[in-house]
Amino acid sequence: MVDQKPAPGRITGIGGIFFKAKDPKALALWYQDTLGFSIEDWGGTLLHHDALDHPPVAVWNPFTEDTQYFAPSTREMMVNFAVDDLNAFLARLTDKGITILGQDDQGPVGKFAWIMDPEGLKIELWEPAKPGKAE
Repeated sequence: MVDQKPAPGRITGIGGIFFKAKDPKALALWYQDTLGFSIEDWGGTLLHHDALDHPPVAVWNPFTEDTQYFAPSTREMMVNFAVDDLNAFLARLTDKGITILGQDDQGPVGKFAWIMDPEGLKIELWEPAKPGKAE
């Protein structure tokens, strides 16, 4: 079988996450202090796809408009961030006084936990399952 290069004009991945905020500067500072983002002069952060332990894919998944998966958020989207060690990350968040909405360590694709940002956006934290490791 010969590998063929795909034809040009295709989606290759997620290029960014863009959304409106009531106070973008204050929200950026919260993401910096709480989640460890390195905020650039232009107000955002760069999330490198080749970072150590980064999962090999990013998921795009529309939900039904009546989904409760984003609750308690009333926003129309949720952001999922991959983490290398969920328990260590949650310990840091707890030390900062962040409420952990829930945690699921039993998923076949890894471990999950959820928090909210100050503007009501639900954030899903995901530690991908290690290859060859049974959950």
